[in-house]
Amino acid sequence: MTRQEQRSGGYTENIVVPDTDLALIDRYRNEPGPLLPILHAFHNRDGFIGPAAIEAIGKELRIPLADLYGTVTFYHHFAREDGGLQRPRVCTGPVCRQRGALEIVESLDGAEEMPCSGRCDDPVPILIGHETFVVSPPLHTLQRRISSPLPVPNPGGREECVFAEIRQPERECLDGYRRSGGYDALTQAVQGQTPTDIIDVLKESKLAGRGGAGFPTGMKWQFVREAPRAPKSIVCNADEGEPGCFKDRALMDHDPFAVIEGMTLAGYATGADRGFLYLRYEYPETNARLEEAIEAAEEAGLLGENILGSGFTFNLYLRRGAGAYICGEEGSLLNSLEGKHPFPRNRPPFPTTHGFDNLPTAVNNVETLCAVPQILRRGAEWYQGLGLGDHAGTKVISLSGDVQRPGNYEVPFGLPLRTLLYDWAGGPLPGRSFQAATMAGLSGGFLAGEALETVTLDEPSVRGAGSMLGAGGIIIFDDSRDIVDAARQAMEFFAHESCGKCFPCRIGTQRLLERLSGGGPDELDAWRREISDIGDVLELSACGLGVAAGFVSDSLLRNFPEQVAEFRDEQRRIVGGGGDWL
Repeated sequence: MTRQEQRSGGYTENIVVPDTDLALIDRYRNEPGPLLPILHAFHNRDGFIGPAAIEAIGKELRIPLADLYGTVTFYHHFAREDGGLQRPRVCTGPVCRQRGALEIVESLDGAEEMPCSGRCDDPVPILIGHETFVVSPPLHTLQRRISSPLPVPNPGGREECVFAEIRQPERECLDGYRRSGGYDALTQAVQGQTPTDIIDVLKESKLAGRGGAGFPTGMKWQFVREAPRAPKSIVCNADEGEPGCFKDRALMDHDPFAVIEGMTLAGYATGADRGFLYLRYEYPETNARLEEAIEAAEEAGLLGENILGSGFTFNLYLRRGAGAYICGEEGSLLNSLEGKHPFPRNRPPFPTTHGFDNLPTAVNNVETLCAVPQILRRGAEWYQGLGLGDHAGTKVISLSGDVQRPGNYEVPFGLPLRTLLYDWAGGPLPGRSFQAATMAGLSGGFLAGEALETVTLDEPSVRGAGSMLGAGGIIIFDDSRDIVDAARQAMEFFAHESCGKCFPCRIGTQRLLERLSGGGPDELDAWRREISDIGDVLELSACGLGVAAGFVSDSLLRNFPEQVAEFRDEQRRIVGGGGDWL
């Protein structure tokens, strides 16, 4: 039977919702945060989301049509034309452009560009439907990719944390995970430790957020536990949209139960009874693996009601994004989960008191959560001792670009960048030399010159060189690359991904893109001042995207004055000199 009645306060009349549509909606209607899974259900069934689907969803969830349309069109990957889901989407991120991605787009019928899709260690990825393929030019055959490459062997022989057992046989299966120590920490926690015990160990370990913000994990969990309202939530930020970052994908592909156990421990420590794992759209195979892992944990009594007979309940919901870099920002992610337009939120208040559904929420990164079971098994002192000097713990670095051995490396904090680049990753490609490295994916801008020799991999050292370590993505550019064009490509990405909420970022990224494309005052010093002034305004942005764009342009001017001057000279020759161009 169809539902034709006019709802009180509805925005339209006489909409008949077919039974088949109602079945998709009813499957998720009573779950928290139902909009994203409902949109994906229609997208998967029809291959696109058309006007009839939007009207049906809007009526049943009582969302105004304009709001719902604005949300659907905000995401890159929700096709709105028949057959759109099956159109090839080719990654044209910075590393894939180094490998000929634009030529691949031209070679494939109907292909579209997509921003960096998190396979910088295995370029060039192509999404077709819900399958990932990889190809290198010249275009011959597409090779299917089921999972990520395993993390590279430990070249430094250092003791690891999140990679300690990841290479063990069948680690991605529940039996294999438990054979190598998996769920020992959860068992010990629910059978003999208090939530305060767990929080105290994490505070002593000095574990901090590994997604870029670096906030102390134990303190965050304590804030959520002490917050008075309920229900409380744990959110895993697995949106990993920063170009050059692909560590979380490797962890979830090869160690999915580690992040699930970490989230469950977070629930026990904070008093949360529900969790959301927000996964970026471009990881369809990872999505399938996580679905299987969650089901296996539930069947084994390790998720859901009365975990391990302890009376503790924790339900975990997998939520797949739809393609938007801004959803890696925690406020945007929470709004996306709630079915709202994914704009960043103003802070304060912070998620620890006003998160999902405006209730206490702990938002943590995949790497952070994977470290928790290891720390609880081995102790705070063990984890502190993994770092060098006064630094505690480790960091996974995603290294890609013009280097001999790209991949994921778990390094001790304080390791010299030179050691990673030359001793562990094999140095530059034959006949080349390193010119620059972008830090924090793209968000930290360029390191160059002496900094490549002297910086150590820890936040104080990297910030002292005018950049930031962030989530740990490092893209290498050798001396064959046009560094001004690399900066322009980065700005093209930031301008494309700006959510448009605040004018410093919405306008500023576009103006910087125009300047790096040749526009602006003819005189070099005036052009440089204008770029610097725009960067100052970008610091007023509502989130880190605008700030990151300023890092890129400022570091270009600071580190590469000769290349910048040559670029401007070439532009003068092209246009004949004189006048403002844009």
